Amino acid sequence: MDALPWLTEPLQHAFMQRALLVSMLVASVCGLLSCYMTLKGWALMGDAVSHAVMPGVVIAYALNLPFALGAFVFGVGSVAVIGYIKQMTRIKEDTVIGLVFTGFFAFGLILVSKVRSSIDLTHILFGNVLGISPADIQQTLWICALVLAVLLLLRRDLILFCFDPTHARSMGIHTGVMHYLLLAVLSLAAVAGLQTVGIILVVAMLVTPGATAHLLTDRFDRMTWIAVGSAMLSSVIGIYWSYWMDASTGGCIVVVQTLLFLISFLFAPRHGLVAQLRQ
Repeated sequence: MDALPWLTEPLQHAFMQRALLVSMLVASVCGLLSCYMTLKGWALMGDAVSHAVMPGVVIAYALNLPFALGAFVFGVGSVAVIGYIKQMTRIKEDTVIGLVFTGFFAFGLILVSKVRSSIDLTHILFGNVLGISPADIQQTLWICALVLAVLLLLRRDLILFCFDPTHARSMGIHTGVMHYLLLAVLSLAAVAGLQTVGIILVVAMLVTPGATAHLLTDRFDRMTWIAVGSAMLSSVIGIYWSYWMDASTGGCIVVVQTLLFLISFLFAPRHGLVAQLRQ
């Protein structure tokens, strides 16, 4: 197959143009946030929040409210529940996270099956970026703009909080505020990722780019650029792949991200497996 038609034919369709633009925007936001998730060690927390927002999204759709509002309430609420159970019982945090996010997710599945609305369960679980509506595009743009604004304006405080909360507290940074602010941003980013890859796979967009970049560099500035670049590249390749193979768009995007991580894991200059075996 000639390369030029392979690249240009999908762009002749309006839905592909919208999908590429929205996916690249969401990927840039999730890629940037994934750097903070990686440094903080919040991969499991990201998984929990991304699944826990499902009831909020369903309720928001049913009440004709912005789904970001419902996701924000249930995302932060799930974290509050996790913290309360951890504080009041002897159960470890990872166990509590597993209990809470599966409970919230199951509650969301019940709501989808009972609440009368135009919600398609497969769109929530696996994304629907190829059929995204203008209203959803507008909400996604606002969410991405808000998340980017928070991450860029509070960049120094968030970096210090992720690296060393004790030192951040000694510098006068309110770590409690940073904790819940980062979780709130995580909830919003999960909603943005929901449009692209769905709730089940959105954790990959919030973890994999940061993990890939972390293997390639020790500097946070470079890490953010690599994470954002790899996330956007994965979105473009994944959407093209799904178009020509007639496969799941979200699945293709995440598979490409995983392949990039595996390449970094094997061939990263300093932290790759091959480099370590040579030492």
